[in-house]
Amino acid sequence: MTTVGEALIALLEAHGVDTVFGIPGVHTVELYRGLAGSRIRHVTPRHEQGAGFMADGYARASGKPGVAFVITGPGLTNTITAMGQARADSVPMLVISGVNATATLGRGLGYLHELPDQQGMMAKVAAFSERITDPARLPAVLGRAFDLFRSARPGPVHIEIPLDVMGLPAEAMKPVRSEARPSAPDAAAIGSAAALLGRARRPLVLAGGGARHAEAALRLLAECLDAPVVQTANARGLMHGHALAVPASPSLKAVRALMADSDVVLAAGTEFGPTDYDMYGDGGFVVPGQLVRIDIDAGQLQRHPATVAIEADCGAALEALAAAIDRPKASASGPERAAAARSAAFAEIGPAMQAQVAAVETIRTSLPGAIIVGDSTQPIYAANLYYDHDRPAGWFNAATGFGALGYGPPAAIGAALAVPGAPVVCLTGDGGFQFTLPEIAAALDAQAPVIFIVWNNRGYREIETSMRDVGVEPVGVSPAPPDFCKLADAYGIGSQRLEGPAGLGQALGRARATKKPFLIEISVE
Repeated sequence: MTTVGEALIALLEAHGVDTVFGIPGVHTVELYRGLAGSRIRHVTPRHEQGAGFMADGYARASGKPGVAFVITGPGLTNTITAMGQARADSVPMLVISGVNATATLGRGLGYLHELPDQQGMMAKVAAFSERITDPARLPAVLGRAFDLFRSARPGPVHIEIPLDVMGLPAEAMKPVRSEARPSAPDAAAIGSAAALLGRARRPLVLAGGGARHAEAALRLLAECLDAPVVQTANARGLMHGHALAVPASPSLKAVRALMADSDVVLAAGTEFGPTDYDMYGDGGFVVPGQLVRIDIDAGQLQRHPATVAIEADCGAALEALAAAIDRPKASASGPERAAAARSAAFAEIGPAMQAQVAAVETIRTSLPGAIIVGDSTQPIYAANLYYDHDRPAGWFNAATGFGALGYGPPAAIGAALAVPGAPVVCLTGDGGFQFTLPEIAAALDAQAPVIFIVWNNRGYREIETSMRDVGVEPVGVSPAPPDFCKLADAYGIGSQRLEGPAGLGQALGRARATKKPFLIEISVE
């Protein structure tokens, strides 16, 4: 007899899943029945939040959905934080959990891990949440999840299976597949947008996370328009070193000035979120007047109305626009405008942040093509304001959107398992690292050669600064860090301590040569 748990594994394999992140428990034993004989790799984090963050990092690095298995109750609530981050950043994530036996649900009988309404709670965070009570529905529900990942704005999906359903017979289940794809760009909308952009004298492109896998099309259109391309944090790595690239935050005055000077703005895959466009909370961001928007999500297009709205995948829409615009390449005004914005933006962040960006650039120079996964720490904040990465979709962190501390270490592990040949660096602060520090052991278990860089300024210095800036006496911002190198040694992981970022390049070379997880602590005042 094939059980529901075994059928689930076979169906996941059929949908291309090769890795799941999870911590088994008594409420998921039956889900694991088919794993040992499958081709799917199981990775065990040290906390279910780590499972969700690993799935997130895996998805961002691979472009495929990340999958987590968690128990009902605390296992699932531990994963909610990671699901919130994935929802904010449109990351495809499938979370499969157990739930108590069907007859007990909602009755408040005090069963182990019981929640009043687990599915109702998850429906508030997930793109959708489904409970499987009839085994025959499993293929269709999984099919719906993978259709969403493929054809719409992705995010976390939750599927729960009651204890009494996991072991039921589930014979001859076939995956439900469809040819669902994002909406094709509307020809009339493309024509209107092409006409508007074709007449522009000072066009500008704003590239968001939705464009991070559309570099070729973005470059083609930018060169056709001779338009500078501003990149939000989740778009960094696009058009590295290009004369038209402006790898700077739209929250900076220099970038806002560039936007204000532009007569037509094309926004591709960006939601205009305040963490990108109004990071300082000064209300200074103004939606451009002549605006063309491309977004896969119709609801998103309604939130900031545009002159022309194109509901489509960014790559397809950008290609269609480039083909529709009959315009010779203009003079050098585009590169000149981009260069002026880059120079002004870099000057604007000031010497302290420039030094922090230099440390990030050392990582890029020492490990070309690395995936840098960040947590909320000073060099990440600085580089989100201004930094040009050299790998598309190779720069991501939790310092925008939902903003979950502790994201970096497990997400970096997920990324390293998704792209085994790439150097992967986790850049985290001493405060954020302690949220998920035990996950370095999971890196060792999984043989994921992540280089963990801990920027140790002995506390939550960004929060301390924010308090002082508004006249609040700092409280609770100086939790004492441990000796990170001793902890690494306790886990059997190599390490090195640096006094300041000098010597980081050489340390990265040594770390990479080990082909194992490695920790570099940078002590900074």
